[in-house]
Amino acid sequence: MTTILLSSVFVLGYLAIALEHPLKVNKAATALFIAVICWVIYTFGSHGHNEEVLAHLGEHLSDVAQILFFLIGAMTIVEIVDSHKGFNAIAGMISTSKKRHLLWLSSLITFFLSAILDNLTTSIVMVSLLRKLIKDKNDRMIFASLTIIAANAGGAWTPIGDVTTTMLWIGGQVSSLGIMKALFVPSIICLIVPLIYQSMFIKGEIEEKFDVTQQTKEPHSNLILAVGVGGLIFVPIFKTVTHLPPYLGMLLSLSVLWFLTDLLHHKYDDRSHLKLGHALSRIDVSSVLFFLGILLAVAALQTAGILASFAGMLDSGIGNKDVIVTILGLLSSIIDNVPLVAASMGMYDLAQFPMDSRLWELMAYCAGTGGSILIIGSAAGVVVMGMEKIDFMWYMKKISFTAMLGYFAGLFAFILLNL
Repeated sequence: MTTILLSSVFVLGYLAIALEHPLKVNKAATALFIAVICWVIYTFGSHGHNEEVLAHLGEHLSDVAQILFFLIGAMTIVEIVDSHKGFNAIAGMISTSKKRHLLWLSSLITFFLSAILDNLTTSIVMVSLLRKLIKDKNDRMIFASLTIIAANAGGAWTPIGDVTTTMLWIGGQVSSLGIMKALFVPSIICLIVPLIYQSMFIKGEIEEKFDVTQQTKEPHSNLILAVGVGGLIFVPIFKTVTHLPPYLGMLLSLSVLWFLTDLLHHKYDDRSHLKLGHALSRIDVSSVLFFLGILLAVAALQTAGILASFAGMLDSGIGNKDVIVTILGLLSSIIDNVPLVAASMGMYDLAQFPMDSRLWELMAYCAGTGGSILIIGSAAGVVVMGMEKIDFMWYMKKISFTAMLGYFAGLFAFILLNL
């Protein structure tokens, strides 16, 4: 009975999260609600073993907190760099007038930038830049859609580029160097194939070149950009050298940037918006609460043994784990990839599949890139959808096939490299 209730609450909550926009209910509210209800159901079904339930909850909360602190630190660092107009330097890298060249250049910049920052922030930065470069609405939607593919592909191959890869890294399923070596080639192929395909339909020149010298600047923007990006790159190095959790490295980088901004701007009353305290007020707290809720809800299913049972059903029904993970990647275009990966981490044991196993590396690739197939399948897609008012059906007709070509091309590359 407990299993049925837990599964029903989670599925219904999942459906409400997927239908966030038509229901007009923030997915964070739904995630928090199902997290609490799932643990309440599990508690009542444990027949009075409250101490055991609390021990499980505390253990899972410790794991979830590491992810949340990591994300809060990363989001704040990116926000402070953005408030200093640090990302305007990226515009200086673009010096072409041909649309086809611009498509390749902007997509490759997005790919590598999202590996250092994250795919969501990179998408916002690049689409904002494309708005200044491309006036034609239809052309801009094509470019913005390729930005989604590039951001998701770029985020998949580093431990700090996509939240699902970060989850696997913090959970001990992958190492920083291991995931980069395993997924760089599949991820770049996942972008190159769509670029080749879309290049056949893009021609002409952009209406006017973007002049970075005319853009507003904030004091010390280049310094803050260097320290902020350097701080993000430092996190995997910190973990490798100290063997301490990644969130401590992220908090160290955040504190250094906090010291720096306070020292640079404390004498100027008109620079309060450039201090890190102001950046903290601008981070997306609802996203953090969504991760908290959905990860705790999945933890309840894992503790109840539901995920292990589901993994057994998949193994007996399908058998081939490459096929299972490929299907999960395709599902991530419909369902948020965070709970999918969280569930997968609970389905398979580290004792059976240790760090840097093929299963975890393929999971990082499929979950990270599969979301590009539909515009609602990733955080990057959803934010670009809102910024450019891209219609769901338009994306499915014009881009989904392109994204699927890249997804399977990268997948086959991964399989060939691991024969």
